[in-house]
Amino acid sequence: MDKLELEKVLPLLKLAIEEDMGQGDMTSDLFFGNNTIGKADIVSREEIVVCGMQIAKTILRMYDKRLKLDTHVKDGQQAYVGCHLATIRGPLGSILTAERVVLNFMQRLCGIATTTRKYVRAIQGTKAKIYDTRKTLPGWRILEKYAVRCGGGYNHRLGLYDGILIKDNHIAQLGRNFQSKLKKIIKEARKIKHAKFVAVEVDHVDDQLNYVLAIPGIDIVLLDNMGQWQLKHAVEMKRKMCGKGKPLLEASGNISLANVSAIAQSGVDRIAVGAITHSATAVDIGVDR
Repeated sequence: MDKLELEKVLPLLKLAIEEDMGQGDMTSDLFFGNNTIGKADIVSREEIVVCGMQIAKTILRMYDKRLKLDTHVKDGQQAYVGCHLATIRGPLGSILTAERVVLNFMQRLCGIATTTRKYVRAIQGTKAKIYDTRKTLPGWRILEKYAVRCGGGYNHRLGLYDGILIKDNHIAQLGRNFQSKLKKIIKEARKIKHAKFVAVEVDHVDDQLNYVLAIPGIDIVLLDNMGQWQLKHAVEMKRKMCGKGKPLLEASGNISLANVSAIAQSGVDRIAVGAITHSATAVDIGVDR
């Protein structure tokens, strides 16, 4: 699992703190002196996949450098109901001031990791892998894609700048007889050194996929909104035309826990699931003294 690029999310953490803190925590100031020292535990109240320990530690330090976080469960690990994920030590006033922002980040990130793990488990025994999409909360993309990795999933492109994805709307611009024009575009795309991959999206098997598979240089073909029968047909067509190598086939569109297993059994290599980020439910985590 790739590490989190913490420096890229510091502005988001700062914004969240400023949004909540304002001119100060009036309630905690009434109760605690600056040197009242104590501790509190971050506790899971349901079964989860942990994500965000480094974020929690950074947020605490941004509030008060005297705050320390002792982690008991690492990112990517399972936690049970009542599990003490970490212990915060330091000034009690600062602990309570930082509590909500810490939980806001951890509850969402753990929710994405937990949801991702459910999809990963649902396709066990197949060759398919779960991938995320660009359907992320604005400003949270790096964090959310890290959470996907914690849950056992994989990251698609980070943005428009690091991978080439020729979608149906792009192909529509080429007209009905698109193959020769698309072939030239793919040739130019292969010259872009920082592009991690070149992918092409198709909506139909018999009048699109057969033409796309005949074009060299494509790494991934996205099979958009296809049923299981169409996916199996696409897998068989790719095997006959291209063998076991590239392009990889990726199913996308309306993927859910109810159908992901059947989709994986069709033989596709990748399954793109927007729901693991845009529809993940925050988990129940609390801070207990």
